[in-house]
Amino acid sequence: MYIEKINSPRDIKSLNIQQLEVLADEIRSGLMNRLSKRGGHLGPNFGFVEATIALHYVFDSPKDKFVFDVSHQCYTHKMLTGRSNAFFSDEHFGDVSGYTDPGESEHDFFNVGHTSTSVSLACGLAKGRDLKGEQGNIIAVIGDGSLSGGEALEGLDFAAELKSNFIIVVNDNDMSIAENHGGLYRNLKELRSSDGKCPCNLFRAMGLDYTYVSCGNDIARLIEAFRKVKDTDHPTVVHINTLKGKGFEPAETHKEEWHWHMPFDPASGADIFTGSGENYGDMTCDFLMKKMKADRSVVTMVAAVPVCIGFTEDKRKEAGSQFVDVGIAEEHAVAMASGIAKAGGKPVFATHSSFFQRTYDQILQDLCINSNPATLLVNTASVYGMHDITHLGIYDIPMMSNIPNLVYLAPTNCEEYFAMLDWSIEQSRYPVAIRMPCNGVIHTDVPVDTDYSDINRYKITQSGSKIAIIALGDFYQRGEELAKLTAEKTGTAPTLINPRYITGIDEELLEQLKADHSIVITIEDGILNGGFGEKIARFYGADSMRVYNYGLKKEFLDRYDAEDVLKENHLTPHQILDDIL
Repeated sequence: MYIEKINSPRDIKSLNIQQLEVLADEIRSGLMNRLSKRGGHLGPNFGFVEATIALHYVFDSPKDKFVFDVSHQCYTHKMLTGRSNAFFSDEHFGDVSGYTDPGESEHDFFNVGHTSTSVSLACGLAKGRDLKGEQGNIIAVIGDGSLSGGEALEGLDFAAELKSNFIIVVNDNDMSIAENHGGLYRNLKELRSSDGKCPCNLFRAMGLDYTYVSCGNDIARLIEAFRKVKDTDHPTVVHINTLKGKGFEPAETHKEEWHWHMPFDPASGADIFTGSGENYGDMTCDFLMKKMKADRSVVTMVAAVPVCIGFTEDKRKEAGSQFVDVGIAEEHAVAMASGIAKAGGKPVFATHSSFFQRTYDQILQDLCINSNPATLLVNTASVYGMHDITHLGIYDIPMMSNIPNLVYLAPTNCEEYFAMLDWSIEQSRYPVAIRMPCNGVIHTDVPVDTDYSDINRYKITQSGSKIAIIALGDFYQRGEELAKLTAEKTGTAPTLINPRYITGIDEELLEQLKADHSIVITIEDGILNGGFGEKIARFYGADSMRVYNYGLKKEFLDRYDAEDVLKENHLTPHQILDDIL
């Protein structure tokens, strides 16, 4: 195998085209070995094999620097830069992450996992090179789906200002995670159908030179195109048309399903692990579909991740114009939701916690200053959410709970979640965010409130004395277990409280606790700094009440085991009780 002899990009430069094509097949076998067993981004990596080979064949990494947008298509790059063991040897799977990582190789320049960033990051590398009077090519790789993000357009707009070597490879496979949305994709379609010759050209309009390659999986054609732009003295775009999922028929046919996939049988494509039972994605979709059918003013919004709340292609078609996918444009989504609410509509915008980080300004400025009643569904906001360093969902509470006018709710079970969602959609006073449960679908037969208009009112679910446990959202069940252990160990039942509201404190209830409690424990599924528990500690700051805050320390975690992290942060009920005793 050629791949066995590839320890650096230099090793492929002596191969001829036929040998490079064999290498591409070998690389796909490595991709299949890892992805079928471990899961990951299949479609982006299978579709970008030939382009990565051609890039490394023409350019000289790491002197020439590659910046991959999202970097979920970097597996071939990793194989060609000395990391092929992580794909062919199962015991080395853990050696590399699913994204570029400077800690792994000198050929990686950024930890990247969010989209629309590569052009801006690469602009910085190019500017730094020019300031220092150095040489070398700077190459940003960006997919067509990522172009809908505002930062990508900002980067493209600035790129012409560099007036020096800067190459942008636009990997156009006519797909985002799902289908693309937005007017610029009409122009990409025109460019593809005209072989890059149509008079309307987004990239030329930005002041960039432009080259089109119709066969983006043809190594020879790609090498020819990249040689023409190597060492140029001005910014240029190389627009290549690739096939997402190329080389694996199920991924070529069902591109959305195979963008990211759980482990599967490589022969049939069948899932190895099949989920069973209820999940919040499907249930949220069903709930919103009923709402939209009953009320034409209800609209569901996503930003390129429709399946995060269960909206598969058939559900999207069924919802029609009441379903809006804005593409990778979360900032636009929040501002648009504010506008819809102002116009009398009932918008619900859902995305992942780590993607809401991009919308802080819009939540504060466009939504909350105007107090427009839009609903934000914050998904995977938990230590149990996504585990990659770039996709951590544990920073939402400090970010969102301190925005004035926003009501941020933390349901503790399925019934409470849907009661809060129903109230949020129908009320007209507050912008509301809801932290979607992430610890499994937990049901209760205890009636839940249906009206949350009297904001910041906590709920006592077990009356006791001496110790009060305030357990937020996903960690409420952890609080229940702690309450049981405390009663068994001390002989006195503690008070257990479901705070429900993340954005404020129930001063009346907290004041009442002073009468017969000496200890308050807060437990939250997020970082402590700036979080929920600190609000409680601040309230009792001048009193004799002892307050113990339990949550996660402020740090970047990567590919972690949730139970290990909980133990390290003393978040098991036994550890908390031992601390108190």
